[in-house]
Amino acid sequence: MNERIHEAIAQLTAEIHAHQTDDGSLHFCFENSLMTDANMILLLQTFTKEKGLIKRLCARLSSLQNEEGYWKLYADDEGNLSATIEAVFALLNAGYYTSDDLQIKKAKAFIRKHGGLNRAHSLTKITLAIHGQYPWPNLFHLPVHIILLPPSSPISFFDFSSYARVHMAPILLLSDQPFVMKNKQIPDMSDCFIREDQELLPEKSRSLLTSVQDAVKSLAGLPHKLYLLSRQRLLTYMLQRIESDGTLYSYFTSTFYMIYALVSCGYQKHDPIIKKAIQGLIHHACSTERGLHIQNSPPDIWDTALLSHALQAHPASDVPLHEAEQFLLKHQQTKFGDWMVTTSHTEPGGWGFSKSNRIHPDVDDSTAVLRALRKDPTLQSHYTRGLKWVLAMQNDDGGWPAFEKGKTNPLMKFVPMDGAEYASIDPSTADLTGRTLEFLGTDARFPLTEPRVQKALNWLRSHQENDGSWYGRWGITYIYGTWAALTGMRAVGVSKDDRSIKRGIHFIESIQNEDGGWGESCKSDQEKIYIPLGDSTLSQTSWALDALMAVYERRVPSIDRGIARLLRKLEEKDWTYQYPTGAGLPGNFYIYYHSYNYIWPLLVLKKYLSLSP
Repeated sequence: MNERIHEAIAQLTAEIHAHQTDDGSLHFCFENSLMTDANMILLLQTFTKEKGLIKRLCARLSSLQNEEGYWKLYADDEGNLSATIEAVFALLNAGYYTSDDLQIKKAKAFIRKHGGLNRAHSLTKITLAIHGQYPWPNLFHLPVHIILLPPSSPISFFDFSSYARVHMAPILLLSDQPFVMKNKQIPDMSDCFIREDQELLPEKSRSLLTSVQDAVKSLAGLPHKLYLLSRQRLLTYMLQRIESDGTLYSYFTSTFYMIYALVSCGYQKHDPIIKKAIQGLIHHACSTERGLHIQNSPPDIWDTALLSHALQAHPASDVPLHEAEQFLLKHQQTKFGDWMVTTSHTEPGGWGFSKSNRIHPDVDDSTAVLRALRKDPTLQSHYTRGLKWVLAMQNDDGGWPAFEKGKTNPLMKFVPMDGAEYASIDPSTADLTGRTLEFLGTDARFPLTEPRVQKALNWLRSHQENDGSWYGRWGITYIYGTWAALTGMRAVGVSKDDRSIKRGIHFIESIQNEDGGWGESCKSDQEKIYIPLGDSTLSQTSWALDALMAVYERRVPSIDRGIARLLRKLEEKDWTYQYPTGAGLPGNFYIYYHSYNYIWPLLVLKKYLSLSP
């Protein structure tokens, strides 16, 4: 089998190097849910005279429709209501289909059968409301004055996670008026709106909104001036966070809402800020087997860091990675971002996800880059700055968040938007805490006795599930979280005989498929319980194997069977090759990282060669 492993490593290495670009970066497509494609069609139709790009996006979007009329987010999805609404609305808006076409009739039948527009995700309703196809008053209730509330209030604008804030700022401006885009081309979706009694908000959400309204009443000043000041503050918040490519924090979704919010504030359609934002989003395009796709955020930094690390792992690639390293060093952030609100004593030094991102670093990207940097004295200053920034992001509970420390106000979970419990806050997670520990132990050489390590271990132990697994926030799901936790704990010196380690390994081995691999459904993150996929994926098999190898440190039957299956999967490239194993928002946003079919198999195949029989 060793010969097959060497051949697979050579093949993976060659394919990775073939993706290196002129600027030194290594990256593949970040293929996410179809929301970005549908909304890009709306933007191009509304703000440009572009026809060719719209046609290409429509062609791919239409090709993804199931024979029964619906669109879905992953292979074992039985149809997603919001995705189907978004696809229908975009294809009708572009004139690609008419309401009389069979594809639309079947799709609308699915929409009505599953509750109509009323049952769509909040983000889908917002898009519909912008275009006059859903009533704003039923949708959103937070006043724009929240931007003025002090930290002592029940919630304040800066209690939101950074990811939520850049979406909330434009959404608050839009829902406040409420804003409706006037355009004769906008299709009528009223036949999918089912009249029903207005559903009452949950009691905790109503209580939260009442508290916010009371806090707003306590603001000192003339009401109308406070109102105008609130809108100006939200507008300024957006404008100050526009990246060099014109996008808002490098995200498609936040930029999409920002463009319409600017129009609601009086900006003309042809304003340079709007034109540049749209051009920035056009550059998010990538090619897939089904056609052109718009990425929510290009993974330039993430992929370059992880791929460089995998190539440098023993046995290392013969091709030098100096250009990739220089690319990463060039994009280390030097500007203060919103993260400084809770960690003002820390200098900038992290990295973001995309190369256009200059003010929004995150922990996972930062540790990924630090892993990839050579142990070279000339790079010490970069390394130290990055390490200090990562350490400063550790939450008081001992775990690590994605973007900012301390965004854990539990009241934010009751903001009346779908997915608020995931998007509104940025709590410690098992995957980020585990991966940070793995970096600190393997690369930064932190000992088990280090206080910050002990706090993180305590957090992980207290968040282990009853079945021995950990819930992963940014990957699917229990395999991802358990892999990160186990490899992190082992990297800092936790014994393989530790009870948490044994329970975690028992979980991994108990869910190994008969074919030797591992596969978990995207449904897991919605149901909050492990749900098998029914087949094995490359990335999840690799994560499970990495966890097993970190604990056993030798070849055992479960590892041997997994490696054999991994090699077969690399040759087959069946439907699981494109299955999304990255997570964004449960039930709404999933990611097929094209790079994951290279990074994780390459790393574990190399590690397997170093194991003793």
